[in-house]
Amino acid sequence: MDLRQLRYFVAVAQERNFTRAAQILHIAQPPLSRQIQLLEEQLGVPLIIRKSRPVRLTEAGRLFYEQSLQILGRVEQMQTATRRVGLNQNSVLSIGFVASTLYGGLPSLVRKLREHAPELDIQLLELVSVQQIPALKEGRIDIGFGRVRHSDPNVAGLLLREECLVAAIPKGTPLARDISPLSVAALNDCRIIVYPKEPRPGYADQVLGLLQSHDARPAEVQEVREIQTALGLVAAEAGICIIPASARQMRSDVHYRLLDGKGVTSPVIMNHRIGDNSHYIDLVKQLIQEMYAEQPPWLDLEHNLLHPTFNTSRQ
Repeated sequence: MDLRQLRYFVAVAQERNFTRAAQILHIAQPPLSRQIQLLEEQLGVPLIIRKSRPVRLTEAGRLFYEQSLQILGRVEQMQTATRRVGLNQNSVLSIGFVASTLYGGLPSLVRKLREHAPELDIQLLELVSVQQIPALKEGRIDIGFGRVRHSDPNVAGLLLREECLVAAIPKGTPLARDISPLSVAALNDCRIIVYPKEPRPGYADQVLGLLQSHDARPAEVQEVREIQTALGLVAAEAGICIIPASARQMRSDVHYRLLDGKGVTSPVIMNHRIGDNSHYIDLVKQLIQEMYAEQPPWLDLEHNLLHPTFNTSRQ
């Protein structure tokens, strides 16, 4: 498998037609079809349903398409960043993040960082928490914002805050008739939607562990890849999803109730390599402290337990 095959497959998946994909790639159709066939043989599974018009992706093909886009995007970022560094243009800071942090401060931090360090080329890469540790050690990212604690001696983890969890509930159902805090035990025998489906361990395991610790046994657990899909299924009355409080702004067509009980929070952790002496690491920490001192709406103290380092209200 090589990058050329990934590009060929992405073109077919986007165009849903071998002939149009071949035209865009400036190659003949037979070699394109052959490369896709070789790719499927290497993987051992079909990626494309050829009998339909237009062609459709199999379930494996949809997963492979999503992963291919990420790989090709990362390769393009790597090429651009390498050229810039080689030409002494910009310094590069790569930040890995879990999707839920987009609703709880990451955009504000990046804006502040660009204001204070305009010479910096900031690369943002979505990675689930468990992927961020090897990415840091391999140098693919410089900072990671995740939600899973770790014990890797080569990576420093700074707890920024503990964010309260809420239950996203389909409107019109019995649990959606109240706005008061909801006990975790009340979710017993409910259909639960968790994310991400993979890789594991991750946030999904935190949620399942929380349910287990409160003797709440789901009637059914459905695993999906991302928070957007999970909330969409809640809106479709497929089940209940437990999310960080800041992510409530994602959808207004579901009902949210703060969860009540022991340990019903999710940590937000900043990770970086031990021994990384880049002054940008210290700058990011400083900007986070300044941002927390401003007490933005997403950082309401009703739904966040701040680490003492960042809790300026107590100083």
